[in-house]
Amino acid sequence: MTMKPVALACASLVTLLGACGSGPECTTEPRSAWMSEEAMKSRVASLGYRVNEFKVSGSCYEIYGWDREGRKAEVYFNPVSGEIVKSEID
Repeated sequence: MTMKPVALACASLVTLLGACGSGPECTTEPRSAWMSEEAMKSRVASLGYRVNEFKVSGSCYEIYGWDREGRKAEVYFNPVSGEIVKSEID
């Protein structure tokens, strides 16, 4: 067995799994263009969110927490501009 079929199968699987992610595409910019996590956390707080969990999710910064009204929030942010890309408020 040669490595080419195995490498091709692995590359296909990685592409498929990446396409199946539940989060949005927030940016195509390289990580070097992203604002720092501290700067993003400050932006999130200025928008009135209380953060329970902050993480990098694909090409996004994502938070789990609460909005100004105390409702549960899951929010995806563009890590370059800080703009909200997708939010789910319960």
